[in-house]
Amino acid sequence: MKTTISAIQWMAFMIAGAIAAPIAIADLYHLNPIETSAFVERTIFVLGIAGLLQGIIGHRLPISEGPAGLWWGVFTIYAGFVGTLYTSNIETLRELSGGMMLSGVFFIILSALGLIQKLAKLFTPTVTFIYLFLLILQLSGSFMKGMLGLTDGVHVIQPITALLCFIIIILTFYLGQVRIQWVKQFSIMFGMLIGWILFIIFGLSPGVLKSQHWFSFPDILSFGLPKLDSGVIVTSFFITILLITNMIASIRVMEEVLKKDHKQVNRFKQAGIISGINQLAGGVFSSIGSVPISGSAGFVSQTGIKGIKPFILGSLFVTVISLLPPLMNIMAALPAPVGYSVTFVIFTKMVGIALTEIEKADDLKITYMSAGIGFLIGVGVMFLPAEATKGLPVVIASLINNGLILGTIAAVFTEQFLLWKKRNGNI
Repeated sequence: MKTTISAIQWMAFMIAGAIAAPIAIADLYHLNPIETSAFVERTIFVLGIAGLLQGIIGHRLPISEGPAGLWWGVFTIYAGFVGTLYTSNIETLRELSGGMMLSGVFFIILSALGLIQKLAKLFTPTVTFIYLFLLILQLSGSFMKGMLGLTDGVHVIQPITALLCFIIIILTFYLGQVRIQWVKQFSIMFGMLIGWILFIIFGLSPGVLKSQHWFSFPDILSFGLPKLDSGVIVTSFFITILLITNMIASIRVMEEVLKKDHKQVNRFKQAGIISGINQLAGGVFSSIGSVPISGSAGFVSQTGIKGIKPFILGSLFVTVISLLPPLMNIMAALPAPVGYSVTFVIFTKMVGIALTEIEKADDLKITYMSAGIGFLIGVGVMFLPAEATKGLPVVIASLINNGLILGTIAAVFTEQFLLWKKRNGNI
């Protein structure tokens, strides 16, 4: 029973964190309500399968899969190419489906060649610290906007929404600190349910869409046969490298929370191969490519649910629900501010996890220099206006639009350069 309830909490966490991306992308590509609903269901299905594969065969850690922010960025950029490089929205989506499938192939090849294990060695405690802090900084703006009601084109703070979110945060924090173990473990789910009820009472919860079918298996190649051009091929390769960076960081962070041995054989290789399969699934099912979510470490830290069984069962629940449109529509009706509020609580745990990484650094002078450069570059590009990257190649634009990855890469190069100088007696 306890495992089942923990699995339901995992399921709610996974879906709440994944529902926004497919809805936003569907809107960008002007999909009608039926197409949007199908796109959301396919994306959730792929994420559920991805979590199952990683939990059983891949890295075997309780790390949920979510729509990759990098792919979200590429989808957004390519939407601007409709009418110029591509004749229609559907043709553009076919190109992106082909890009995800190619990314899957790159993932599998790079994993088989052992490149991922070599990249993993670059993720020292210093880099992990910088990555986590940049992740927190990048998402903090979205959390605050969501909790203040600044969503769906609303540009003025909504006092009632803000007050309810404040209540949800305080309540979730409190439940996570009580001495009753089962209440503490399920604090996220309790916070989410109570928050949902509050939003319903105040008439701020969206209605549940009606569905014409009780069961619906996701279509394959919904947008038609995938296409590839030279631009998409280059973009897919570089996105794969960046997704590998994301994956390694998520595994490293969860290992720290679970106190697992970093040297466990083939963890990164297996995870890379399964990530390749997951990218292929994203293309085949015309959805969004997935990536292990670093925020899972905060979820585990908050709830204390460290076992792999609840995670695997939760991923199975996600997969099953994606096949049942009525249930999927109920989950999709969770008010976005409620999701942001409980996620805010989860990510406060990430600050502590990040700070503990500094204690493991061998040379604080190098850590501080690497952090300074990584933060200035990563946070700096977060403040660039969206139109600043127009006209740039897609690969460069997607990198500059992602302060998390750009800052992390800058920190890796800085630290490795300073370590090289130290070994040669120049520091």
